[in-house]
Amino acid sequence: MRLDPIAAPSPARALGLPALAILATIALAAALAAIAGANPLETFGLIVKGAVGSKFATLETLNRATPLIFTGLAVAVAFRARLWNIGAEAQLYAGALMTVVIGTQLGLPGPLAIPLMALGAIVAGALVLLGPVLLKTRLGVDEVVTTLLLNFIMALFISYLLEGPLKDPMGMGWPKSPALPRDARLPRIVEGLRLHWGFALALICAAGVWVMQTRTTLGYEIRAVGQNQQAARFAGIPVGRVLIKTALISGGLAALAGFSEVAGLKGNLTSDLSPDFGYTGIIVAMLALLHPLGVVVSALFVAGIFVGADSMSRAADVPTYIADILLAAALLFMVLAILLTRYRVVRG
Repeated sequence: MRLDPIAAPSPARALGLPALAILATIALAAALAAIAGANPLETFGLIVKGAVGSKFATLETLNRATPLIFTGLAVAVAFRARLWNIGAEAQLYAGALMTVVIGTQLGLPGPLAIPLMALGAIVAGALVLLGPVLLKTRLGVDEVVTTLLLNFIMALFISYLLEGPLKDPMGMGWPKSPALPRDARLPRIVEGLRLHWGFALALICAAGVWVMQTRTTLGYEIRAVGQNQQAARFAGIPVGRVLIKTALISGGLAALAGFSEVAGLKGNLTSDLSPDFGYTGIIVAMLALLHPLGVVVSALFVAGIFVGADSMSRAADVPTYIADILLAAALLFMVLAILLTRYRVVRG
């Protein structure tokens, strides 16, 4: 058996295989629900109801999707250039850390603090990814390893800070940072509920990335480098500089997830700020086929699965882990679908 590349996949193949991947994921989830002793149709109905069955549920889904849009965009931008950024989690925490430092240590008024916190977060996330990219372009070090390891380094660094220099003296011993002043937090979109203006910022970023990728020279260069670095270099495209620019954009987007979680939702930094938003962003980007506008839809889908699964678990007594399995299976099936879209399995 061998894989032969397909020069121009047909529309039926390009759209049909990802659709089959989604159907296979649904079939697997139905089988798991049946094994758990629940009615699959009822289980899916409870997930949908828990995700969008009320105003509160819908806004919670949008709220959960906000950091996933940022991390999904970060991964999509990097992967488009074949820069394998597995460190969105580290960049998220770098952005959250800079948000807390600027918001609590400088004593700035809210109208000035919020944009400075966002800008500081972007710079911090960009610098976190810049190191691995320089190692890749200058020394040929695999960025998968360096970005993955930076996740653990950043997690330990955050734990150190929360147990030491950044520990809230009024936190009754809990490892958390001081809270942001009330006027330095993002306002709520709907008063009394948790959805904040970070969601609107995420949508703006998605539109901006789409414009950048489709309407600018940099977007063309990123696509060219991602398709064939040697050909891009032969055509005069500075591959190293394009990868560095891509890294700065990707790291900054991931860091905005940390900014939005701290400034819009939590109000302070804790070691469990992110329930693996950085890693889940990889699933979001792959389900969207790296399309920036598709990332928004994909993030809403993934967030709906998580929010709906919580509600479903309480109503049907089915473990919430079914959501994790569903998303992992969706990623595997989608990767396989993408592979078979570009390659044909041939005997001999």
